[in-house]
Amino acid sequence: MYALNATVGNSISSSYELRQVFNLDKRKHGSQRIACGIFACGESREIMETEASVFVGTYARAPVVLKSGKGSKLYDVEGREYLDMTAGIAVNSLGHGDPDWLRAVVEQASTLTHVSNMYYSIPQVKLAQRLVECSFADRVFFSNSGTEANEAAIKFSRKYQRFSRPDVKEPATEFISFSNSFHGRTMGAVALTSKEHYRSPFEPVMPGVTFLPYGDIEAAKHAIQPGKIAAVFVEPIQGEGGIYSATKEFLEALRNACDDAGTLLVFDEVQCGLGRTGLLWAHEAYGVFPDIMTLAKPLAGGLPIGVVLTTERVAAAVSAGDHGSTFAGGPLVCHAALSVLDTIQKPEFLASVSKKGLYLKELLVQKLGGNPHVKEVRGIGLIVGIDLDVSASPLVDACRESGLLILTAGKGNVVRLVPPLIITEKELEQAAEILSKCLPVLDVNGSNL
Repeated sequence: MYALNATVGNSISSSYELRQVFNLDKRKHGSQRIACGIFACGESREIMETEASVFVGTYARAPVVLKSGKGSKLYDVEGREYLDMTAGIAVNSLGHGDPDWLRAVVEQASTLTHVSNMYYSIPQVKLAQRLVECSFADRVFFSNSGTEANEAAIKFSRKYQRFSRPDVKEPATEFISFSNSFHGRTMGAVALTSKEHYRSPFEPVMPGVTFLPYGDIEAAKHAIQPGKIAAVFVEPIQGEGGIYSATKEFLEALRNACDDAGTLLVFDEVQCGLGRTGLLWAHEAYGVFPDIMTLAKPLAGGLPIGVVLTTERVAAAVSAGDHGSTFAGGPLVCHAALSVLDTIQKPEFLASVSKKGLYLKELLVQKLGGNPHVKEVRGIGLIVGIDLDVSASPLVDACRESGLLILTAGKGNVVRLVPPLIITEKELEQAAEILSKCLPVLDVNGSNL
């Protein structure tokens, strides 16, 4: 048996209450276990038991069955309200039920949903044109997710090396990635992901990847060698890795070293791009531009999409049949994405994200900064991390029981806050207050890393 920390009502009022636990009944279906506590009974329990009997056991889900959402709030099947500081892992930038997005989805669903990439469709071409107009890129390739976008970037990088050096018998095929990186879970993207536990069960993954310390300029200069490295993959701001931001000097050094070696520079902005930093693209803050950029999470407001943006130089290497996708860039998804871009691109919207991001960090430093477990509050815009000296899991559980949904990152010791970009300052104050009230759980259950 294991225990789940309990709270009374919507607040945690004392360390005594933090020590009150509910013994949770476990039912096993194959490798699955179902926990039933204060938030996992009735209809929720039935749904969890059904899930455990039919799903492959890839997800360690929180014991909440969500049913509806509005703005920055979510509601479970029992009607409990949660303030959402996860945004579906940085996806729902416009929150839940945005009226313009909903109108676009209904409009397109009633007109044309899917045609495959055997034919042209108007929303796809319009979205590609908009993305080119508002970025460094000349060309666009659509996929269905961030990991698919990175897979395409891997293939395009290798094809570019062959195309640009037709007389070389063995063109560059290797890649550089960095510590704390996360680029996806497919076999190529996972090979670029630094956490060993993501890779080791599936080895051999794609060979030829070197991991360097994130931010180490000298190591990068030494490793980026002509004729060897096809591309360097880097996140300007690491999300899953622990909310670490690159420095301008680091990205400039990568750009210069790649130019000298004939290596492509790939920015993965799947989580940090599209307004989350208060700029449309995270790399704008550094004034450094890539050859390829990958996008995904927030672009279609919750519908699956991924994008590879490239320069003309890279795109010239890719021919018909080199890559493709049945579902990618369908009319429904692209029309929804145009609606999202209409909002996120507005200067006043981006300015509001910057303002709220600064306010959130101020609140967190004020309310949490004196706690001995809190090492640092960091981030840009509304991608913020709270670095702890213990596991963040007890805090995540306690906050959820108090009506606040948050994520972990890094080695499980970082609280990741990536709320909808439309969240209000009042809601940010509410989140900071719940976090503050829940912090004592780390004294009760926390263990040093």
